[in-house]
Amino acid sequence: MKKQVIALLMAAVMVGSMAACGSDGAETTAAADTTSAETTTAGEAADEEGKEEAAGDNVLVMATNAEFPPYEYHDGGDIVGIDVEVAEAIAKKLGMTLEIEDIAFDSIIPELESGKADIGVAGMTVDEDRLKNVDFTDPYTTASQVIIVKEDSDIAGPDDLKGKYIGVQLGTTGDIYASDYEADGSTIERYNKGFEAVQAMQQGKIDAVVIDNEPAKVFVSQNEGIKILDEALTVEEYAIAVKKGNTELLDKINKALGELKESGELQAIIDKYISAE
Repeated sequence: MKKQVIALLMAAVMVGSMAACGSDGAETTAAADTTSAETTTAGEAADEEGKEEAAGDNVLVMATNAEFPPYEYHDGGDIVGIDVEVAEAIAKKLGMTLEIEDIAFDSIIPELESGKADIGVAGMTVDEDRLKNVDFTDPYTTASQVIIVKEDSDIAGPDDLKGKYIGVQLGTTGDIYASDYEADGSTIERYNKGFEAVQAMQQGKIDAVVIDNEPAKVFVSQNEGIKILDEALTVEEYAIAVKKGNTELLDKINKALGELKESGELQAIIDKYISAE
């Protein structure tokens, strides 16, 4: 009898032990499966992140304002112009794909500062104020700020702008230089687009428009009764803006620009647009 009781007790202990072992093994297996799944998910996320970063590294984002012919403007659904082709040629030399962001001119530098764009190419003149916020490449072309007036205007040169109503495109070099006349009693009217300033002048709202010479030639060719004065307001150089301190990108672009100048490709791009005007 005692032997039967002892045997039954031993059997019960063995069953309990086997159940306990089975439970631990299942929990361990489940935990291992969960860890494996988490590791796989994390790995996939890392792979996707890596792909995104790699794609980002291979894209050159250009911030511009496509209202400045012949440097950048809309042609149907495309943005074209001197600056676009120059940027495309640079991107090609860097082994990158160009992506264009069309934004307000005065938003270009903030885009560079925030890192949303890599380069600012929009007929930008190098000046002390801009150099406080961004760095510039070597210049790629020379331009001038000119004065557009009606053909019967009494404004014959820069000195005659004193006390007049002057139209400019907001944030451009023309805006900067025209602002100097405010001390002489002039009123500066700022527009988001250059042609809006020209329209305002034709409507008698302002007396003159200060803008880059090349867009000025386009506007005059498209509108009767206006002209460009012979005496330029300023002569300046255009360059490409990059985020301040990004010397690696700056050096790469300068190298590419040097090669484009030496091969004659840069001048060919400029002549393609300017010679047609």
